Amino acid sequence: MKNSLFCMIRQGHSGRARRAAPVCAALAIVFFAQAGAARAQQAFQTIAPSAILIDADTHSTLFEKSPDAPFAPASTAKLMTAEIVFHEIVEGRLKLTDEFTVSENAWRTGGAMARGSSMFAALNSRIKVEDLIRGLVVVSGNDAAIILAEGIAGSESAFAQKMNQRANELGFAHLSFRNPWGKDDPAQRVTARDMAFLADHVIKTYPDLYHYFSEKDFVWSKIKQQNRNPLLTLDIGADGLKTGNIDEISGYSLVGSAVQNNQRLILALYGMHSAKDRVDEARKIFQWGFRSFETKFVLAAGETVGAARLYGGASLSVPLVTAGDVRILVPRGNAEHITAKIVYDGPIPAPVEEGRELARLRIFRGQTEAVDLPLKAGESVPQGPLYRRAFDASLELAQQLIQKYIFKR
Repeated sequence: MKNSLFCMIRQGHSGRARRAAPVCAALAIVFFAQAGAARAQQAFQTIAPSAILIDADTHSTLFEKSPDAPFAPASTAKLMTAEIVFHEIVEGRLKLTDEFTVSENAWRTGGAMARGSSMFAALNSRIKVEDLIRGLVVVSGNDAAIILAEGIAGSESAFAQKMNQRANELGFAHLSFRNPWGKDDPAQRVTARDMAFLADHVIKTYPDLYHYFSEKDFVWSKIKQQNRNPLLTLDIGADGLKTGNIDEISGYSLVGSAVQNNQRLILALYGMHSAKDRVDEARKIFQWGFRSFETKFVLAAGETVGAARLYGGASLSVPLVTAGDVRILVPRGNAEHITAKIVYDGPIPAPVEEGRELARLRIFRGQTEAVDLPLKAGESVPQGPLYRRAFDASLELAQQLIQKYIFKR
C-alpha cells in the first residue's frame, strides 16, 4: 500500500542582493512496502573510507559512506580529462584522426623515465587522438594525458582550467583539478559522489566513445599492456572507467561500472589501503548491490508534485512537474520508509516559461539521499500587474523583518 503526505515550505530567493532567510519549499512522500515483508537486512558495511554505489537508470543511491569527503583523485582525474576529450570530439573541434606531438614535458614528466603509468610515447613523435585515448583510459598513461592536454589547450595548466570550468558546467561543485593526469596537488581534490555521477554522465553522453574503457589491452611502441582496471577481470559484468593510487597520499581508489540483467551500477570508492582491498571491496559492493534491490515506481512523467511560490507573477505559484518517470531502488523484500522534498530558491521571479527547470526533487531512503532529480514548471506564468508585484515586495519585506526579529531574539 502506498500513502503520500505533502507538505510545503518556501525558501528565500538566493539571487537577491539582500540576504533572505532560508524558508524553503519541500514535499514529503511516505512510501511503505507491503505489510508482512521480510525483516530488514542488517546494514551493509564496507572498509572503504569513502564510497558510493548508484543505479544509473534511476539515479538511486544504493549505498554511501562519507561520499562527500575530499580525496586526492590520483589517476581517476583522467576521467575528467577523457570527458573533455570526448566533448571536444562530439562538438566537432577534435577528430579521432587528428595528431598531437609528444613534447619534452610530456615525455619527461609522464613518460617511462618518470616511473609512473605510461603509454611509452616517443619524444617528438606524432600520435593520433584515438591512440592517445587508448593510452589514457586503457593503460592510464600520464604521458597520454599530458599530450592530450597540451594539444587541446596549449598547456597542462590551461587544460586544468578547462577541467574546472567543465566540472562547474556539469554541476560538480566538489571537483577541483590542477593537472590532467592526477599528480598530487593540495588543491586537486574530488569526492566519491561527484566522481560517480561524472562516470554516469560520461557513459550516457558518449556511448560511441565509452567502449575504449573496456578494451582489455593496448600495444604501443611494441609494448603490450593490460588494462589497469582490475574489475574487467572479474565475473561481475564490469565494463570500464578508472583506478588511481598515490602511495600514502590518496590511497587506492576506483570509479567503476558494471552491468547485470540490463541494470547498470556505478561505484566510486576512495582511500583503500591496498590494491587487493580495493578490488575485493569493489566486488563485494557490486555483488551486494545487484542482488539486494528492486525497483519501485514513485511518480509518473509530467505528474504535478507540488508548487513553487512566485514573485510578481500573474498567479501566486507555479505547479512543479516531473521531467520523466521517477523510480527508486529499495531493499528487496523489506518494508521501506521513503521521504522526499522539493528544494528551490524562491520566491521565483516571474515570468516563468513552461518546461523551465525550477527545483530539485530529493528522495531519501532512511538517511540516504537516494534520488536527486529536476522538477520543471508545469505551465507558463506571465508577470503580474503592478499591484501584485507591490504586494509580493511588501510580503517579502515583512517576512525578512519577522525573521530578523526572531533571530535577534
